[in-house]
Amino acid sequence: MGLFDVFKKKTGPESDKGPYRNPALNKIYNLLFCDNIHLYQFDNAAAVYPWNILLSQQPDITSLKAITKDRALETRARIIAHKTLRSLGVPAEEKELLAVIIEVGLEKGLDTLAAYRDGTARLLHHSESVLVWDTQTPLSTQLIDQLFIPSMNVITEIGPSTQPRKPRPDFSMVRLTFIASDGVYVGEGSFNKLEKDNKLGSVIYSATRLMSFLIQQKGTPGR
Repeated sequence: MGLFDVFKKKTGPESDKGPYRNPALNKIYNLLFCDNIHLYQFDNAAAVYPWNILLSQQPDITSLKAITKDRALETRARIIAHKTLRSLGVPAEEKELLAVIIEVGLEKGLDTLAAYRDGTARLLHHSESVLVWDTQTPLSTQLIDQLFIPSMNVITEIGPSTQPRKPRPDFSMVRLTFIASDGVYVGEGSFNKLEKDNKLGSVIYSATRLMSFLIQQKGTPGR
């Protein structure tokens, strides 16, 4: 059982808010961004690594640094450790891209694709269906790597955002959120505009390939 399975079972006022009609889907959506530690509270968290550290009122800096380097953990735990360290005034030792999230505003709703450094992915469809990809295959790993390469090229040229996360993008708009060890980077614009951009266009192309792959897996047992 992964973190997704633990946390998707509980919803509440903070997690219900979001772009989807289904409160449980909004919980999943909000968990993608790793920017609200309260959404990760669960029974017995104080006894479960790394959440005993991440959810502590006074987390130990050395332990947090160890979590950021522990690649056996789900990427979202590492993201939260980095975020907590930054809040304590401890900068990242190196710049590492940890997640790429693409939101596409459609007339009938929102498509959201999230890919993580550990090779996992989430696809939230505007029809309010969801696909959780936790089974890495050579092809899925390749597609996620191909998404991360142009994404890293983007964040080397822009600075991290200092603003809180905004509501879902409007119809015909696309928002790209890059979560790195040193902060969150955001780009937004119309699909046509981003597609024609030299660097962002490569991100859009790679994200479209990954999304197509995930959609094809929806009927595959165990996915």
